[in-house]
Amino acid sequence: MSLSFTPEMLVTLPDYLIGTNRFQNINKMITFNASWRKLAFDHLKRLLRKMRELEASDIDFGGLGAKGKIWFRTHGNKTPVENLPHYSNDEVTAILLSALSDDQKVSLFKNKNVDFSVGIDLEDGESFSRFRGDVYYECNTLVANFRRINENLFKIKDLRFPSIITKRLNLQYEKAGLILVTGITGSGKSCTLDSIVDLNNHENNAHIIIIGDPIEYIHQSDKCLIRHREIGEDVLTFREGVIQALRQDPDIIVVGEMRDAATMATVLEATDSGHKCFTTLHTSSAIESIHRIIAEFPPIEQERVRNRLADTLKVILSQKLIPDRNGKLTLTKEILSVNASVRAAIRNSNINEIYQMINEGKKSGMYTLEQDLFNLYKTNVIAKATAMNFSNNKKRMSQLLTY
Repeated sequence: MSLSFTPEMLVTLPDYLIGTNRFQNINKMITFNASWRKLAFDHLKRLLRKMRELEASDIDFGGLGAKGKIWFRTHGNKTPVENLPHYSNDEVTAILLSALSDDQKVSLFKNKNVDFSVGIDLEDGESFSRFRGDVYYECNTLVANFRRINENLFKIKDLRFPSIITKRLNLQYEKAGLILVTGITGSGKSCTLDSIVDLNNHENNAHIIIIGDPIEYIHQSDKCLIRHREIGEDVLTFREGVIQALRQDPDIIVVGEMRDAATMATVLEATDSGHKCFTTLHTSSAIESIHRIIAEFPPIEQERVRNRLADTLKVILSQKLIPDRNGKLTLTKEILSVNASVRAAIRNSNINEIYQMINEGKKSGMYTLEQDLFNLYKTNVIAKATAMNFSNNKKRMSQLLTY
């Protein structure tokens, strides 16, 4: 038992209560006993401090799968840390409920999951550290993942984009169009979006509306007026957020994720109307991203969507975080910069031809994932096996490495 009030809590907690009923009873106890809630929350803060100390990106705990241990993802690897307290399921429940608002608890008990962002002062006198939390059910117990949101932004120059691509991301040089940042979960898409917002914030007099689920990094308005709108708290859905943004005089709309055809159609409408839109997709390459958008729509609508996408799409940044020779993570990416040839290929449904266009598009700031992996290998940043393992086109990667 790691919480001092656990014996007293268990005395008044009937053994027959399970699942949501048990969680609700624990919630009543910590709600009416402020010292219990504070103690539970202090334990969460200790775990998050340990997360920061280990330079971990994520922490997971609670439930059957965790086996009573605290798990951290450090430099891409998820492992348990042995010298930390072991919490019972009821203690995990108290710790997690201590961090949630009343509305978030209602959502959790109704939907068996709640996704949220939270700012916590990990040390007295510190400014808030921000985390993205996800609390969910596993085998009728509460479990959680917390992801650490970087306190310091990467500057756009740190991301190694060609200057011609950086210009396309800048409102000063291109006023409208769709920019996609793609990659699997944990590939750094949000960090890249924040770097792009930061670039525009310091170089343009404009209005940026960020729609997130949840909002992660909070930008301070500089030359730009920046609004942050969180799904569930400030607006109901991404689609509604984009529709409402069009009445709020934006120059740039940042949509945390395009999850469905309705959101995609609304984002395309926003770019059609002359706005610059940045958003993300869970895809691993530029070509897959284009296929994914078109495939979300019924066949009868796909030709129209191809034409709209050809007209509005400007850049796709498809990225991965991969292990370097020092055991840390480094960024690799594929860049598509849309030109007349790419537009024609999209419009004529010759999308698979675009890979070769990227491969030959160095003057336009384009390169394939395989070319970037090969460059990282040549400069001794990553091993040959890493380049092969993380490539999308194994045949092409093998040719480059042989050459």
